[in-house]
Amino acid sequence: MMQYEIYQGDIQKVAEILLPWEKLADKSILITGATGLIGSFLVDVLAYKNIHENLNCHIYALGRNKHTAFQRFNTYFHDDFFSFLKQDIIQPLELERKVDFIIHLASNTHPLAYINDPIGTITTNVIGTNNLLQFAAQRENIRFLFASSNEVYGENRGDVELFDESYCGYLNSNTLRAGYPESKRCGEALCQAYYCSRNVDFVIARLTRTFGPTMINGDSKVISQFIQNAIKNQAIILKSSGEQKYSFTYVADAVTGLLTVLMRGKKSEAYNVADKGSDISLKELANLVAELSNSTVSFELPNEIEKAGFSKATKAMLDGSKLKQLGWKANYSLEEGIKHTLDILKKANL
Repeated sequence: MMQYEIYQGDIQKVAEILLPWEKLADKSILITGATGLIGSFLVDVLAYKNIHENLNCHIYALGRNKHTAFQRFNTYFHDDFFSFLKQDIIQPLELERKVDFIIHLASNTHPLAYINDPIGTITTNVIGTNNLLQFAAQRENIRFLFASSNEVYGENRGDVELFDESYCGYLNSNTLRAGYPESKRCGEALCQAYYCSRNVDFVIARLTRTFGPTMINGDSKVISQFIQNAIKNQAIILKSSGEQKYSFTYVADAVTGLLTVLMRGKKSEAYNVADKGSDISLKELANLVAELSNSTVSFELPNEIEKAGFSKATKAMLDGSKLKQLGWKANYSLEEGIKHTLDILKKANL
């Protein structure tokens, strides 16, 4: 990705955000899910700070596939500030070197993965989170950031427009699809348990539906499917009436949100990473992607596997005012984020 000018511009823009970067200087940070959509962008930002601004923050990028990691981070894979850790986090973490920060991003994060790998979805969010919290509890002065999801809120009860951090809606736990939101809820509860019983310093970032050029192949989130249709010069395929209304976030804004929570968040608190300007219905989103890619929108019935993975929430938009009180703001409109994603991925697919 680093060879594309637009992507480099996004990385530089995030690196120049006014944050207390000195908190990361001469420290070390462990990032799980490092080759994923958000993790890889975050690693690139920290690498940029190291290379261009002498941040001297050692990055431990944890993932299951070294080849994938090398392809993704080849420009600095052998630099002194970067270490790849090949591991599945459902196994206990064995790392003797000092770690100051942990950002836990590893998770199945799209519908087909929930359905095709339901056990892996749950164990990563529960057993994996427990292993990392145990690692933090056995050491001193580690700040742990758990990347949670808008899905923990469940269905809107019809009593609010936006979900704040205390909202709790209906969620049918006795379904295959529930494995993802329920395990994220459990992960949050584990954080509180380790805070209360083992004094682990943690914060939670609840992310909305995130998209960007770093999305993985096979990502089945609806916005990722729209973007993939556009890149292939196909019609944008809508598999529902499109009345559902959700919050979306461009990956660069998701990363500044994570960093704000990590560096400024109050211990044991959760923060929504969301901006009202990127709330939109799926029908409007399909039309926007079609307009930006000179395409059209068509309707297609989902198959049974796709249907099983769909979120049941019809209105799930987050209130980001708590995070904005820490100084965060979205730097990209929804339209700009989609444009950047399309431009970068079209060049990558030439």
